[in-house]
Amino acid sequence: MGGSQVNQALVRLYFEVRNGLRDPVAAWAKLTANPQEYQPARGERRVPLDDATAAELVAAAIVHTADEHGPERVAALASSPLARLVGELGGAVLTEHPCAPEQVLGPRFAGPSRAEDWARAAYVLLWGENNRLVRSADTPWVIAGRYKGQKVVAIGTHPTRLSDETLVVRPGTDGALAMAMGHVLLKEFFLDRTPFAGQAMEHTDLPLLVRLREREEAYVPGGLTGGACDRLSVYGGEAVEVLLPRFDDGPGVLRRGVPVLRDGGELVTTVFDLLLAVYGVARPRMPGVWPRGYDDRAEPYTPAWQEACTGVAASRTVKIARELGVTAEKTGGGCVIVPGRLETPHSDTAYRAMLALLVLTGCGGGWAQAGGAGVPLVPYLCLHACGEDRSDVGALSWALADGLFAHKTSRSVLLEAVRDGWPMAPPPRVLALPRPIYPLPPDVDLIVGPDDHCDLSSPDTELVVAAVTRMIGRVDPAGPRRMPTAGRMRLLLDHAWMHEYGEALPTYRPPGLGVPLKPTQLVRVR
Repeated sequence: MGGSQVNQALVRLYFEVRNGLRDPVAAWAKLTANPQEYQPARGERRVPLDDATAAELVAAAIVHTADEHGPERVAALASSPLARLVGELGGAVLTEHPCAPEQVLGPRFAGPSRAEDWARAAYVLLWGENNRLVRSADTPWVIAGRYKGQKVVAIGTHPTRLSDETLVVRPGTDGALAMAMGHVLLKEFFLDRTPFAGQAMEHTDLPLLVRLREREEAYVPGGLTGGACDRLSVYGGEAVEVLLPRFDDGPGVLRRGVPVLRDGGELVTTVFDLLLAVYGVARPRMPGVWPRGYDDRAEPYTPAWQEACTGVAASRTVKIARELGVTAEKTGGGCVIVPGRLETPHSDTAYRAMLALLVLTGCGGGWAQAGGAGVPLVPYLCLHACGEDRSDVGALSWALADGLFAHKTSRSVLLEAVRDGWPMAPPPRVLALPRPIYPLPPDVDLIVGPDDHCDLSSPDTELVVAAVTRMIGRVDPAGPRRMPTAGRMRLLLDHAWMHEYGEALPTYRPPGLGVPLKPTQLVRVR
């Protein structure tokens, strides 16, 4: 059968060596040890090859590379059919999942990763492009959920017929919609009523105490003190004005007030009090500039303000936020967000604003994407496939930043993060791809993928696993296990880089020019 395609000269050379050595692993080792002959052969046209032969070639490359150069020199994109095998062998599984869920929910968060799991939810938000639900394989689960009374709301730049309701947003403005929905949730489910106060006290960082430091005759949030309040807010006594980042009208500053306590010589407030200030949810006797109500278009983050950004009517924003809150209250957290791709260089901030909706409503297990180990694809390519860039990442810092990133590039910040322990795999010798990615890392011995830039199209995965098993012994078919979330969910990411960018608390950055890699995508909050 001609199930795979391979470069003609490559397979000819491999079997010339293989016929002499018999051992496929030794044959691959000898073949790649002669780059003068091997490398020129890789550019020839691809021809059909039966799956069994292709599987042997791929398995020999994987086993030799893992043994000779280390398992992390074998890499696969997480959506590749070979990703599970690569992960079980200790290789590098490259993920395109956003970094935000691990930052907010914890490094090993457990969510409804399978379609049949989130099809049981009472309320589902399909948020972003290329949603898993619009793929034909997942369509039955959408239909099954809706038959049981589930409501499905699609949010993105294009409508879908699979949802009960669709909010069409302008590209790159999803974060503005999420922030406005958070404004409604905080107002109606934390100030007007308090159905989520108990879970917030126990499972979130909202009651944790935050230092305030003086800046320009006011204060800015500092780090966590390590202590917690016995209630969500310290409202009722002294209050001060805090300066908070604003990006919708250039790098600006919001001036809003928070209640404070005095802890020795320091002023402290809670994460919850800061969150109300960020979202613009006013309380009596708080200093600063506040929205007049939901219909205030000038002050972020009201429903009317987001309408000017996203094109979504303010009334529909309020309606969806209320439905989310009421459903979560009645079902004990039975709401799910199924994330898709967001068309903005600041997608990490948008994802954090979306995640805040789940944290506030007690739906922390409702992010329909598995957590766990993986090497982020964009930093991996930035380090191993891209040259030095000239972008100044300091240009994205907020107006009152301390200059941590002045004249630094994305790549230099990445190298700094790796030196400090941020997980990264070495450059690949074998790379498995389900789709084209560019730029490709240089010096790869074998690229398994779909187009003519690759040496070989992917053979049957079971045949590859069987071939690897014959060569090295048993491979665990169960794969990695996900662990439940430990600790509190975080809406304040207390890290110097997050404070420098003005993204320690949820915020909105409008679409615009970005950088190859944002420093906030390299933050690990322990």
